[in-house]
Amino acid sequence: MATTISSTVTRPEPQALKRAIDALAARFGNRLVTSQAVREQHAHTTTWLPTQPPDAVVMAQETADIQDVVRICAANRVPVIAFGTGTSLEGQVNAPAGGICIDLRDMNKVLEVHAEDLDCVIQPGVTRKALNEHLRDQGLFFPIDPGADASLGGMTSTRASGTNAVRYGTMRENVLALKVVRGDGEIITTGTRAKKSSAGYDLTHLFVGAEGTLGIISELTIRLRGIPDTIAAAACSFDTVRGACQATILAIQTGIPVARIELLNAAQVKACNSYSKLSLPETPLLLLEFHGSEVEVAEQSKNFRDIAAECGGGDFTWTTKPEDRTKLWQARHDAYWSVKALRPGDSIGVVATDVCVPISRLADCVTETEDDLKRLNLLSPIVGHVGDGNFHCSLLCDVNDKDEMARGEEFMHRLVERAQAMDGTCTGEHGIGQGKQKYLQAELGPEALDAMRALKHALDPQNIFNPGKIVPAA
Repeated sequence: MATTISSTVTRPEPQALKRAIDALAARFGNRLVTSQAVREQHAHTTTWLPTQPPDAVVMAQETADIQDVVRICAANRVPVIAFGTGTSLEGQVNAPAGGICIDLRDMNKVLEVHAEDLDCVIQPGVTRKALNEHLRDQGLFFPIDPGADASLGGMTSTRASGTNAVRYGTMRENVLALKVVRGDGEIITTGTRAKKSSAGYDLTHLFVGAEGTLGIISELTIRLRGIPDTIAAAACSFDTVRGACQATILAIQTGIPVARIELLNAAQVKACNSYSKLSLPETPLLLLEFHGSEVEVAEQSKNFRDIAAECGGGDFTWTTKPEDRTKLWQARHDAYWSVKALRPGDSIGVVATDVCVPISRLADCVTETEDDLKRLNLLSPIVGHVGDGNFHCSLLCDVNDKDEMARGEEFMHRLVERAQAMDGTCTGEHGIGQGKQKYLQAELGPEALDAMRALKHALDPQNIFNPGKIVPAA
């Protein structure tokens, strides 16, 4: 699916861009790449937004590389876009004004692990799976799991969360400190390894979720957790989405420490059955995970089974076998690809979008969303991290069908308006990027946008850091 994104930025002067690329070529040699294929790989390719490639890509290997790119680009007023693994969903890595992409994947070292303090220091290109593989022998893990094997720098920049957020929080709660390259190439240190601090402005959380618009993260200090003694996965089918949502609400309100609780509506279960070769009942489903001791996990499972029965839940099955747990959660993580397989074809696009509402409004929001899909005759399976009120729609549309595209646009707009009317947000974890800028003013008000613009101007007066993202033009 393609759409037009209005740009609030202008391209640099051609001679300035040439000077910057020449200087970067002299500094980085063959680590500066200008081929069309590589540049397009470093633009947005995941969902419906048009691809807007940078003019060149630099493969960074250390903090000094980031600093030198920023200094050269600042001297020539050329945009700089940080790139982790490219899994963001709202155009965060697009280059609407061209410029230089800094690929951080080679900055993938775990620098320090402090097992006794439950924290570690890493470079931004370390991926979630690689970090947990590194930590496993020490009995530790990093709990934030957005599904994709994203880089920790990218997850921090988009304030990612995922399936474990109901128990372990989001990136916001799990980043202790950052080192950030600012607009003049110097380093800002935002905090320490202390678990709390009252020292000055909270700069760490200013950069968490800034989507690379205020500076480029070169180092992270993050919280770790001990691997639980026992982990159990569970599945429970329901007659209705409302019943599944009500069970979720009761589980959270009664204090069951669920680690994961994911909703799949009937359409999504059908897609997962086909793609992942499962045989789940094709009705609304909750997938859960419980962490703790063997006794705690058994108690948590029993308590949730009782709640589910009160809300119309059917058979409740749970397992502690790693291979069974992995099969269930891999199917959940493959939800995007399972949806894509429902309607193959070059002209069929998948629009992945999310909203988040207070958990007391979750059932209303999901059921009204399903009603909208029926009214508009659209196919969009729903999955959600429903323990914190966040759910995702994967809308399938034929880009060559103008009527279907118009109905798709109407659906997405109504989805956001509905969430905001319920005191929710236009995005729980995908971020703003380019795609959701138009909803910020309704959600936060013009004064908040003015404050964001003031922060952007103070930290990036030349507007070189990922321009055209998050805050729309005044």
